[in-house]
Amino acid sequence: MYFSLAVSYWITLGLSALAAGLLVRIFIIQHDCGHGAFFRSKWANHAVGSFCGLLTMTPYAHWRRQHAGHHDMWNNLDRRETGVDIYSTCLTVEEYKARSPRARFWYRMGRNPLITLVLLPPVIFLLLYRVPFDTPEGWAWERFSVHATTAGVGAILILMGSLIGFGAVAMVQLPVIVIASMIGVWLFSVQHRFENVAWLRGTDWSVRTAALRGSSYLHLPRVLQWFTGNIGFHHIHHLNARIPNYLLEACHAEMPDQNEIPTLTLGAALRSHRVSLWDEALGKMVTFRAARA
Repeated sequence: MYFSLAVSYWITLGLSALAAGLLVRIFIIQHDCGHGAFFRSKWANHAVGSFCGLLTMTPYAHWRRQHAGHHDMWNNLDRRETGVDIYSTCLTVEEYKARSPRARFWYRMGRNPLITLVLLPPVIFLLLYRVPFDTPEGWAWERFSVHATTAGVGAILILMGSLIGFGAVAMVQLPVIVIASMIGVWLFSVQHRFENVAWLRGTDWSVRTAALRGSSYLHLPRVLQWFTGNIGFHHIHHLNARIPNYLLEACHAEMPDQNEIPTLTLGAALRSHRVSLWDEALGKMVTFRAARA
């Protein structure tokens, strides 16, 4: 990409999509390390996960602990408002209707894909992850992880800028992290928010039920499945987060009741941003327009 700057920036931008795909795959490795799944050794997971965090600009220890909260409560209607689960949260239709017109407007704005999937992801990875903006005071190691990652990323960028030029570094690195952040946030959110997903009350919620009904099998073309580190087999991942990404497909193939698993094609997944509210009466996610009907 740096060599291509001397030829045409359009070539650089074209290569940035490929580089972003590789960065997403690195993030999945970091994600597996956070679950203690990629290696048998705890320290190998932490070492590689922390190194990956420098590349993805994500504080490993902070993200690992925050993400663990997601695995405690995904698609649980009675535990949505803890502020921990940033991947799967929504209002029910009745809760939405009970809000004031102003509150409903701001909620719709907060679910606008232009904001949530285009503008916000780069802000999170480039800016918010540079400071412990949502790290509780008691999370000492996680707060250190934020500062250490910021220092490490800064040192790498200063070194690269001194050797290559800061303008060139920005022209190469910014498109990659912007594209990768948008893909990553979309991947983790779409697999819990789609029309036929299930949101469960606490008495009905269990790991098995929520895994098989509250997360999806995102059926991707083979090349995209490789770049995304098999994260499309999300139902298997939630059944057992200690299964590494390179074994998820094999585990899925052994499941006896595959037809009962919510399956998303790439096209259906790309349209899933339209549904934002859980209709308890219908037992499915619906659009804001349907909620007003």
